[in-house]
Amino acid sequence: MFKASPDSIRRWLPRAGWLLLGLGLLALLLLAVAGPAYRLELLELGEAFGLFRYAAYIGIFTALMALAPLGLALYLGGARRAVVLSLVALLAGALSVAIPYGWRAQAQSVPPIHDITTDTDDPPAFRAIAPLREDAPNPVAYPGEETAEQQRQAYPDLETLMLAVDPETAMDASVTVAHAMGWELVAVDAAEGRLEGTATTRWFGFEDDVVIRIQATGEGSALDIRSKSRVGRSDVGTNAARIREFRERLLDLLGENG
Repeated sequence: MFKASPDSIRRWLPRAGWLLLGLGLLALLLLAVAGPAYRLELLELGEAFGLFRYAAYIGIFTALMALAPLGLALYLGGARRAVVLSLVALLAGALSVAIPYGWRAQAQSVPPIHDITTDTDDPPAFRAIAPLREDAPNPVAYPGEETAEQQRQAYPDLETLMLAVDPETAMDASVTVAHAMGWELVAVDAAEGRLEGTATTRWFGFEDDVVIRIQATGEGSALDIRSKSRVGRSDVGTNAARIREFRERLLDLLGENG
């Protein structure tokens, strides 16, 4: 009965390491191209997310298979290259699983809504942006009380922002923050106290529209903001995070944070 010698196994281990590393890099490549492929309209959204699933499957296989050559290399000794290759393959496989899992875990931790506002009773309305959303799967109108209730439970901190400055100062600061956050401004009406713009996510290029409403109060101004995705049932918490970031940046700029 043929038995492989330790030396022959040592010679084989780097080859296995290179093969598994190639699979791990393939999984990472699928993740990397999913967003750009969707942005370039080469894939539909479902197909792009399908690459996440395939990447995870390949990553699981790679990570598990990498344990064999890694264990053998450590046991036999004298196969440093095989150890390094197997470790890198294991890490690549694990990373290609962790990214889709992280997205899924984040999606499951928030309600499946995509329209977030600091005023659920009277959400700021999209006007200038409305024509730009005519072909968007998500209509421009606010979904209603069911969405409002889910938001109140998931994001209780999102409420009207009371500022100590006058509406004109609040608007100027809002425009500055919007530019800093990379929004494409569609309309700025200082007299009406309304700002509308579009924020585009980096990876997939999702377009989320934002409207800000500023009203005078007895001691300053009240600012409400609404952020709504054009596609997708769930925004995976992106719109709420955008509102929080805007709030923090605005308060820092106005010197009202803390």
